[in-house]
Amino acid sequence: MKHTMAIIGLGIMGRRMLENALQHPAFEISGVWDPSASSVASTLAVMPHAPVAASAQAAMAGADVVYLACPPGPRKTYALQAAAAGQGVFMEKPLGTDNAQSRDLLAQLRQARLPGVVNFTQAASRGFEELHRAINAGETGDILGIDIVVNYPAWPRAWQKDADWLRLRHEGGYTREVISHFLFLAGRFMGPLTLQQAWPRYPQDPTLCELDMLARLTTADGRPVTVMSTTGGQQPDRQEVTVRGSRMNHQFREFYQLWRSDGGPWQEALDWSTEDPRTSALQRQLSEVDAWLKGQAHKLATAEEALAVQELVEAMLAGQA
Repeated sequence: MKHTMAIIGLGIMGRRMLENALQHPAFEISGVWDPSASSVASTLAVMPHAPVAASAQAAMAGADVVYLACPPGPRKTYALQAAAAGQGVFMEKPLGTDNAQSRDLLAQLRQARLPGVVNFTQAASRGFEELHRAINAGETGDILGIDIVVNYPAWPRAWQKDADWLRLRHEGGYTREVISHFLFLAGRFMGPLTLQQAWPRYPQDPTLCELDMLARLTTADGRPVTVMSTTGGQQPDRQEVTVRGSRMNHQFREFYQLWRSDGGPWQEALDWSTEDPRTSALQRQLSEVDAWLKGQAHKLATAEEALAVQELVEAMLAGQA
């Protein structure tokens, strides 16, 4: 038997999940919805048989799992509706932008039939799997720290501009959308983090999101996680996370590429000649969703992990000298 999935939100992530769920043997789509007519039209243009519902509630009705790819604002409402109906809640991050509201969401989800899970897309990726293997085999040596470097000529990026809320300070910004993934990565491999210092830079328009972010975080035993992210200028997008080891470094590039160095030139740690990295990551995530829905062990990010990341991100955005 396949799990039935409803998708709320048909932006970039909603459409990607829809496409991948249709390809995955464990899922069928029972309903999709978005308040934007243009998002629905974009979906139907590439997936003409997508079961578009008349409302969010109609799309969610009867589904085994509800995937929430909507902006943060309405996410809590839909999550609690799904949980009350006994459905699995599979959410995009962040849980929200108000920490108190997200703590309340977490408390309520803990009482649900299934604990909610969050789509940090690297969680089940080949890159995470390979780094875990290298650490367990002793190839990395001691993990000394993690360096996060992100540079964008502009935010939102060209392919994101349909999601206008991403440019606004209230819910958007790349610290929430991108840096959060890498803080999740750091937490998975180094344990809980504490923010020590953060220096965000904002434009003059108070409605717009951050331009730059410099931050320093530490683990319980003092190992550093540093963040340097900037916007502006002319270059390709740059997203690099370097996990520094006493014997070998590993570096994630563009989320899914994994490179390694023992002091010499960087070498690719994974062969992508036979599969697409983004498709691989989402298919592997969906396999973990399948396991979660069956009550089995899984690699998905828990709502507790997502809240910890959210609290770090919101503190970074507020600034801490």
